[in-house]
Amino acid sequence: MEALMASYGGSSSDEDADTVSPSSASASASASASASLPQLSDETESFLPLPPPPLSLLDFPNSTSALDDLPIGQAARVRSFPHVQGNYAVHLYIPVYIPTNARKEVALFLKKLSKLVPALHLVDIDIPLDILCKDDLKLEQALAREFHISLSRTVPIRVHQIDSIVTMLRQKLQSQRRYWIDFSKWETFVNDDLSRTFLSMEIIAGGLMEIRKRIQVVNEVYKLHNLPEFYKEARPHISLAWALGDLSKLLSQSVHDEMKKSMVKEKSKRCIFTAKFNGIECKIGKKMFKICKFPDE
Repeated sequence: MEALMASYGGSSSDEDADTVSPSSASASASASASASLPQLSDETESFLPLPPPPLSLLDFPNSTSALDDLPIGQAARVRSFPHVQGNYAVHLYIPVYIPTNARKEVALFLKKLSKLVPALHLVDIDIPLDILCKDDLKLEQALAREFHISLSRTVPIRVHQIDSIVTMLRQKLQSQRRYWIDFSKWETFVNDDLSRTFLSMEIIAGGLMEIRKRIQVVNEVYKLHNLPEFYKEARPHISLAWALGDLSKLLSQSVHDEMKKSMVKEKSKRCIFTAKFNGIECKIGKKMFKICKFPDE
C-alpha cells in the first residue's frame, strides 16, 4: 500500500472535479500540451519516472473489499482557489450510485476508452485506469462508489457563513419528491483553467428539469452570501474519470468513435442507466451536512 501511494505522491482537493465547464473544440494544442505536463522540482528532475505499480498491490490481506483501502486523491492537482486560513470549501451535490446491473456495461466502455486515452484515472481512485482495467472485479468494485451531480461550484466560505448557508439551503430544498434520473450520454468536460479533463455521463432527459430547478434555488442562496453562482447553461452530470490537462479534443473523439461502434450493434439509442433521486448533501471542509433526505423505505 505504501509503495502504491509513493508512486502517486502529491496533494489532493475536490475543487477541480466539481468545477467543470463544457469542453471547447477550439482549445489550442499548445495549451493542452502545457496544461498536461506535470511540474517537477529540482530534486526530482534527475530521477526517471516510476513505472506503473503492479496490479498485485491492489490485493490486501484479510480485507472483504479490495477497493476499501485504495489511495484516494493522491495524484497531483491544481487548486481552483488558494487556501486561506479560516476558509472552508463548500460543495452541494446529489449523490449517485451506479446500479449493479449497469456496472458491467460502464466498465466495458471505460476499458475501451482507457486503451485510447491511457492518461485517464478513475475519479477518487488515482490509479491509472488502464492498470485498474486489468482486473474486471476491482474495476466493478470501484464503480460501486458514490458519484456526484454538482448543484454548485466548489467555492470558499468563511466560518461565520456556514450556519446561515446550511439553514437556508435546508429551508428551500427540504420539501422534495422522489424522481428518476436518466444518464443517457457520455460527454467530455474541462475545468475552468483547462488543467483537468473529465469523462462524464450527462443527464439530457429524465430528471434534467428537476435538477436545474434545484440549481436555481442554490444560486439564490449563494447570491445572498456573495458567492459565485453555477454555470448559466447548467449541464448536470456525474464524472467517472479524469486526465491532467485539456485533452477534450482527444477524449471527445474517442468517446464519439466508441459510441458510434456501439450504436451499430444497437437498434436505437437507450439510457445507460437510471438512478432514483435520494437526497441532497453539502460538504463544507471535511464535514457533511444532509440538506434533503428521505426516510428508509
